Amino acid sequence: MIKEIEVDPDGSLARRWGTRADDVRVKRTMAALAANGITVFRAADAAAAKRIVLDLIPEASPVYQGASQTLDVLGITQEVEKSGRYAALRPRIWSMDRGTEADEIRRLGAAPEVMLGSVHAVTETGSLLAASMSGSQLGPYASGAARVILVVGTQKIVADVEEGLLRINEYAYRLEDARAQGAYGIHSAVNKVLIINREITPGRITVVLVDEVLGF
Repeated sequence: MIKEIEVDPDGSLARRWGTRADDVRVKRTMAALAANGITVFRAADAAAAKRIVLDLIPEASPVYQGASQTLDVLGITQEVEKSGRYAALRPRIWSMDRGTEADEIRRLGAAPEVMLGSVHAVTETGSLLAASMSGSQLGPYASGAARVILVVGTQKIVADVEEGLLRINEYAYRLEDARAQGAYGIHSAVNKVLIINREITPGRITVVLVDEVLGF
């Protein structure tokens, strides 16, 4: 379990970047995302978000997702990998031999039909920011996946890209680093950052904004 005192002793970071946005900011962000070619849904809570996401995925579609606190908390990871409704790629990839099937693993993860995930910041000007230690999910987000569905708690809404980068480095990274140490005994790192300012393929990226604090 992550103890907040370890990463945010006075609670100032959580107050700035861990509190869900008000209605005005959410609506402004949704309008900006739509203007930038990104489809947007708004969910009142986690249960509604899960229904929206699963309804967006065609039956039997090859679906991939990286490690995501948001997807895990919503139960989406469990549904994708255990329900039998979808062709879940992550269990398949985990079962493959890293030594003899590395190229196939790379190809499966790089260009799935549907990529699920989240981001670490979404700006009121309609940009998405995602950070990663390995970068494995960033390629599919940017262009590899045919469709990308991102589930984002409204606490991740920031004013602009500059504040989004601050949120990643000063808040989200600290929480993820604490989680990684507790779960795996290793430190995390902000090795790669993707910024999506606009999507030129209609319907390719969908963002589901959730009026709850979800993920980092």
